[in-house]
Amino acid sequence: MFRRSNIAARIFQRQIYTPAPGTSVHCARRFYENLVPSCTIFDVECPDQSFCKFTDDGQYLICFSRNQQDLIVYRPTWLSFSCKGEDCDAFDLPPKAKRFESFFTQLYSVSLASSNALICKDFFLYMEGNHYGIFATSTAPIHEPPAAGGAIQGIPYIEKITFHLIRLEDGLVLDEKILLNDFVNLTHNMGVFLYDDLLAIVSLHNQTIHILQIRDSGNLVNVRTIGEFCHEDDELFLNSNAQCLAFPDKSKLHRLPGNNVQNGLQHSQPNLEDSFLTGIKQRLLSFIFQGIWNEEKDHTLRVQCLKKKFYYHFRDYAELIIWRVQFLDRHHLLIKFGSVDGGVLRNADHHPAFFAVYNMETTDIIAFYQNSPEELYLLFEQFCDHFHAASRNSLSMNFVSSHSNNIHALEKLRCVKNKASSSSQGMRTSLICGSFGHMSVALSHNLISHHLRTSAVCEENAGLFFALQLSVTESFSLF
Repeated sequence: MFRRSNIAARIFQRQIYTPAPGTSVHCARRFYENLVPSCTIFDVECPDQSFCKFTDDGQYLICFSRNQQDLIVYRPTWLSFSCKGEDCDAFDLPPKAKRFESFFTQLYSVSLASSNALICKDFFLYMEGNHYGIFATSTAPIHEPPAAGGAIQGIPYIEKITFHLIRLEDGLVLDEKILLNDFVNLTHNMGVFLYDDLLAIVSLHNQTIHILQIRDSGNLVNVRTIGEFCHEDDELFLNSNAQCLAFPDKSKLHRLPGNNVQNGLQHSQPNLEDSFLTGIKQRLLSFIFQGIWNEEKDHTLRVQCLKKKFYYHFRDYAELIIWRVQFLDRHHLLIKFGSVDGGVLRNADHHPAFFAVYNMETTDIIAFYQNSPEELYLLFEQFCDHFHAASRNSLSMNFVSSHSNNIHALEKLRCVKNKASSSSQGMRTSLICGSFGHMSVALSHNLISHHLRTSAVCEENAGLFFALQLSVTESFSLF
């Protein structure tokens, strides 16, 4: 069927035809063939602020004040100027076209940080369904923290980290989550991952994964905490058994002299922090042991295999810490383990790392990989979208091209892989490590085609609307 491509005919067809299921966005995007931004404005008079990014749906522009105390939100007004005729290059825009206010309208300015805290400019998560934004404020990190029970040495800590849930429509602060004397890697959302209404926060200092749910009412609800304990009643169970070990028979306890009670049983009470590994570490070591145990049927070979693969590397496994976490679905987490040295680095490709799939309902480790095996690489190659998607229900995910759904991207990836395979083993390992280094990156920093990603473009007040044109072609919803 012949269809005219002029904008009047397309508007008429939109009124009388219903697009096929799943193609409504694709049909709307055809209008961009008629509305193409063709002009870039330089030397724009921008306010003295730090520009963060657009929201995923393009409805809000997130900015911060220079002192990193206030949140400032703008709504784009999009196409504001046009020319009539064919020779649009010779058309001069009015002077007000070089003003920031001609393209954006400020909705509000909200003070988030206190006097001794600052807004993290590199952290922002967005719930497209409810138009909620998640921001973070923190005090200055202390790089030489005092020794504390259960804390990881070598990891800095921050006295106070606050996560703010804000309704972007009017700037109302709905709820807050506060972490004290902890450290979360907020740079580019590395320590936090959002999946639908579930939020995972990784505490590097205390090696704890906080799972929160964002309710429609705007409340942050603690769902579970994974780390030292996996089940909700683990702490109660261990404390109960510790009391039984310390006081085995109360009838005999009263017969003992007072000095014996004070000097004997009081000092022999076990210290749980020094006696046990954390719950998640116990699950990991048990899974590794069971996997090596099942490799061999013969008892002699099994013992030799355990000595070589498990006991010889036991201390290395026991010293692993949680680097990053992301959701695979509502019940499974992909956890990245590594050494303490790479825990706070943005690029830890040169540090050995391990990946584990954790079931939050059964508290079991169901898969464990190093970041160099071919099996894990093939999974990442075939199911890349599952590692990057913040939500399978997100409309924007249907239009993200990756080597899992695009044959051209897959062909390019395999070409690079073949070149690395024919080279030295070190180059091949670097390729695989580099690929998996981005597995736990939040989606909001992977889609760069329609987001104003950083404030670097706007810092010098130049080139803003060149970046804005990319956003218009993807997020502009005039039709």
